[in-house]
Amino acid sequence: MLSVRRAYIFSYNLFQFCGHTWILTNTVVRFLTFGQDALADTFHSVGFVMSLCQLLSILEIFHIADRIEKARLLPRVIQVLEKNLLLLMLIRFEEVQSEPVVCVQLFFWNILDLLRYPHEVMCVMDAPSALMLWARYTLWIPIYVLSVVTEGVTICQVTRYLEEEASHAVNSTASAPRNRPFVLVVSLPLLVLGGLLAMWQSLKERRDQLERWAKKMKRTE
Repeated sequence: MLSVRRAYIFSYNLFQFCGHTWILTNTVVRFLTFGQDALADTFHSVGFVMSLCQLLSILEIFHIADRIEKARLLPRVIQVLEKNLLLLMLIRFEEVQSEPVVCVQLFFWNILDLLRYPHEVMCVMDAPSALMLWARYTLWIPIYVLSVVTEGVTICQVTRYLEEEASHAVNSTASAPRNRPFVLVVSLPLLVLGGLLAMWQSLKERRDQLERWAKKMKRTE
């Protein structure tokens, strides 16, 4: 039966699916049209929609806590925080937005979300697909590893720009930016630790989901 909670989670997943589809399509079309020149302003083209989608993804923490969505809470918290903190860095440091690694990072993020949201939409409709389930919990893992690598490279790019700012600063306020690279460098081990923890939890979730699907198939035989 249709309920408010069911309609809400369906609308949320459908909105995220449409948003990330638009971002990925825009990115690919721009690259095919302008080639490598499109990499420099990809963030300016899709940054607002990406930021909106990632900001709304904070709601997923409450979805899991309220049992609207069945998933492990810890890996989702890590993934949501990773993406939103990286986006804040990109918004703050416009010089990094034109780096090619940012375009690659946005590409991986969209692939990850396009593996997940269609599966969630189908689950809400009680029409899960074995292929989508496998892609959601298997293809997602190597792409997530690549996305963590690009996030680390982005942090290194931000650190490099901050060090250049500090080297050119000659007034007394230069001490503040000198401390920032240290904070960003410390965030790299935290990124690796969070990524490993999310991977471990995701592998356990993959095992649980595939076992649940196998038991469901046996019951229907």
